[in-house]
Amino acid sequence: MSAGGPRDSASSFAQSTPPCAERKPMRRSFHGRMIEDDYAWLAAKNWREALRDPSSLPGEIGKLLKAENAHCDQALVPAKALRKTLLAEMRGRIKEDDADPPAPDGPYSYYQRYRAGGEHPLICRRPRGGGDEEILLDAEALAKDHDFFEIGDAAHSRDHAALAWSVDDKGSELYAVRTRALSDGQDRADVVLETDGSIVWSLGGTSFYYVRVDDSHRTDAVQMHRIGARQREDRLVIEERDPAWFVSLSESRCGRFGVVTIHGHDASECHLIDLADENAPPRRVAPRESRLRYDVEPHGEQIFILANADGAEDFAIFSAPLGSSSRADWRVVVPHRKGRMLVAMTVYARHLVWIERENALPRLVIREIESGAEHAIAFEEEAYSLALEPGLEFDTTTLRFVYSSPTTPEETYDYDMTTRQRVLIKRQEIPSGHDPENYVARRISAKAPDGESVPITLLHRKGFEPGEGAPLLLYGYGAYGHSLDAEFDPDVLSLVDRGFVYALAHVRGGTERGWNWYENGKLDHKPNSFSDFIACARALIDAGFTRAGAIVAQGGSAGGMLMGAVVNMAPELFAGVIAEVPFVDVLNTMLRADLPLTPPEWLEWGNPIEDATAFARLASYSPYDNVAAQNYPPILALAGLTDPRVTYWEPLKWVQKLRATMTGGGPVLLKTQMGAGHAGASGRFESLEETALEWAFALMCVGWGGEEA
Repeated sequence: MSAGGPRDSASSFAQSTPPCAERKPMRRSFHGRMIEDDYAWLAAKNWREALRDPSSLPGEIGKLLKAENAHCDQALVPAKALRKTLLAEMRGRIKEDDADPPAPDGPYSYYQRYRAGGEHPLICRRPRGGGDEEILLDAEALAKDHDFFEIGDAAHSRDHAALAWSVDDKGSELYAVRTRALSDGQDRADVVLETDGSIVWSLGGTSFYYVRVDDSHRTDAVQMHRIGARQREDRLVIEERDPAWFVSLSESRCGRFGVVTIHGHDASECHLIDLADENAPPRRVAPRESRLRYDVEPHGEQIFILANADGAEDFAIFSAPLGSSSRADWRVVVPHRKGRMLVAMTVYARHLVWIERENALPRLVIREIESGAEHAIAFEEEAYSLALEPGLEFDTTTLRFVYSSPTTPEETYDYDMTTRQRVLIKRQEIPSGHDPENYVARRISAKAPDGESVPITLLHRKGFEPGEGAPLLLYGYGAYGHSLDAEFDPDVLSLVDRGFVYALAHVRGGTERGWNWYENGKLDHKPNSFSDFIACARALIDAGFTRAGAIVAQGGSAGGMLMGAVVNMAPELFAGVIAEVPFVDVLNTMLRADLPLTPPEWLEWGNPIEDATAFARLASYSPYDNVAAQNYPPILALAGLTDPRVTYWEPLKWVQKLRATMTGGGPVLLKTQMGAGHAGASGRFESLEETALEWAFALMCVGWGGEEA
């Protein structure tokens, strides 16, 4: 533990002169208002090329990124031993030769496992009921010559004779698909490039379907590839030309269809591909409508539909005849109830299953399709997480789900939906030891300025009592309807064991309290996310869990935008800020229709090009545009050079403007993964290096002293 104990954070960081980018003012006028950007030049004109080949980045920009990395490393030199200790702790909580519970499918059971010390998984199978293991794909061996390597999908054909697998080896989310014969383990010569990684086999196993990624990094089409053919011969199955819409692909649970979902930020449209007939055109389930979101699961001669139709803002489940393409045929199966969010749905031969969430707590509900009888699975902890693992078989009564809580490691259960018997098939092992009784998870709430009650999930050591004003890490996101689940995260124990309280702020913009919780954290209501987070910080201070200036705030991507906004608004509350791949240059990004995610993002943030009101709103909170001449706490920004979602220049411009504008505080640091993208490093241990960096930074922000054994 600490040799010196907590002390003033100002002396925690080593002195280092930060790199200073040249100012090259660019002025533009929108809606009668002039905006100036001194660092616009840091967005390389050849950004598309750099995503595919990072070495093509202009030299001046590359040198600046490397100088930023060197500055970050120098500032954190005092934490060198601490980072090693943190890394060893976190690695000690991972079972090195871990394996997933096998998923049965016909004559085999499929699973993935790791070798001891391995960064990447092995995709395996063995005969159902027992027998010799067969390694289908050794990602550890395949990754050895790559700085980044991530398997997207690994799908076996229906006859179990072939495996199609996809890989991204740059972090740019462009996956190549290959197929191999399982009789000899050899990959075929044909390769399908620039896909999103998803794979759906035809029933005959002579072809597969995939999603194409276009030059703007948008998933724009589903194509069919015949095994052994050249990619240019692939057949176009369905294409979406509107740049505000994206295409995704999955296999239906019953196995008869590929499900194509075309989705924008506020609506979706589903099509079914007949996997038995390669020449059959896709069939639309229902036409797109503004603000209509729906997902589908075919079941025999009917189809189940999870949708927000007919005023069901928190979603309902409908059914319709399989051949229907009209919303007029939809009939309610599970009615809407305001405040109860239906999160996910799956089907089996005799059962319909869904997860619902109310007041940030989930439960599983199982309905027998023929009789309509239903029952629920819930847990007693104050905060917890549930996840479905539907498996590979449709005609089964076994449901697999995963339970965890902030104090309880993952538990995987097989549940018989008929007898209601639950069998624990795997408990997450923590090799270095973990006793849930040593920790306390609790749920409190904060009152937002408009009176709304914002849930907060807390984790701390047993014996801690509010009033002590501990250091606290407050995590937030609040966008796209994404909910923060109260799940077990072994990495945060390294902070909690050093006296931190760990907190999740369930701010508006997520769906923890229903769809309205999301709607009230987007567009005109986006500032609610920021005021909610600040209200959570102040509530935690008032309740004695922490004190002003002892909170380290953390968020990533759109949650990084949250970080940038709140540190502009209330810097005095925070001891430090960790902003992972932060979306901080919001106004400038939304003014660039040529960027891959901008047109669809207008539905989340507004279109400042055409809408003067949206321009004014974005200009009022965009973190980059609202950097002020004030003191800022220490800030650590993390970026990925090949990130297509939050391009590297957003955090780079932000840290440069912060340093040029702030009147005191800091330091402001940037660490860029030069060979990775939005999700950071790909290996399971390699990724811990980044977490160790973050936790060391957090500890330094609250004055943690020097060396650790």
